[in-house]
Amino acid sequence: MALAVAKKPRRPGRRAGGPARLPYLLISPAVLLMAGFLAYPMLSVLYYSLQHYNVTKPWRNGFAGLDNFSALLADDLFWQSLVFSARWVGVEVSLQLVFGLALALIVNQSFIGRGLSRAMVFSPWAVSGVLTTTIWILLYNPSTGVSRYLADAGIGSYGTSVLSDPDTVFWAAVLAELWRGVPFFAILILADLQSIPRDLYEAASVDGAGRVRQFLHITLPHLKDAIILSTLLRAVWEFNNVDLLYTLTGGGPAGATTTLPLYVANTGIEGHDFGYASALTTVAFVILLFCSILYLRLSKFGGERS
Repeated sequence: MALAVAKKPRRPGRRAGGPARLPYLLISPAVLLMAGFLAYPMLSVLYYSLQHYNVTKPWRNGFAGLDNFSALLADDLFWQSLVFSARWVGVEVSLQLVFGLALALIVNQSFIGRGLSRAMVFSPWAVSGVLTTTIWILLYNPSTGVSRYLADAGIGSYGTSVLSDPDTVFWAAVLAELWRGVPFFAILILADLQSIPRDLYEAASVDGAGRVRQFLHITLPHLKDAIILSTLLRAVWEFNNVDLLYTLTGGGPAGATTTLPLYVANTGIEGHDFGYASALTTVAFVILLFCSILYLRLSKFGGERS
């Protein structure tokens, strides 16, 4: 009697001679898009940062080596814009975090009209930067805006513009961007607040913990990763902020509100010096990358909650 030869079972989900390259074919469109929209622009900027490239002076175009970077170190406008960028990011992100956290805690409570309140809190985030600027330019108008009514109340004087005064323009721009940026933190923090188990608060209440202790020992530790991620994303966003400052102040008065990306835009678009603008962009990218990695390391993002 012939013995039956047992065949080696095939693995489920894979046919003999099947396309082993199928997973790579499926992800290839995404890889091509990333290469086209990320890798190519980055390599292009790096290339032009090593070139003299000014469309108004084509006879000077050519390989520059590190000349653009050496000129950057002696550029007072670069250092001024970098210092302002650090101040702008620090003040904006800190204030947006505080107010966003407060609003998230408020709209997380149960009360009549909570849905409408959430919609009103989140609505500024849907407004574009240019439209936001238009609203605040009207508010800051010395003839028809808030300044006139403040002058009627004895605060300030008639005909003064907060956007043309170096002593007030910074905080005027901060207030305009604050109105638009607070909902970003409120949305992310509210989403994380709703994932906290209610049993923790009930157990804390039984043990006699008040609202302050519950916030410090339950809410904040749970929100740690959300706060770290949102502050990092918002810091990068505010560092690259161009639309609001460009349309609100144009970087003035006298360069008092010029961030580094705005200086890059002015150098490339108005000055037509794309080689030097590319060098500025490369340095800004390195600064952002270093600060982001350092921040994630120091904050221990993704670690265990205490």
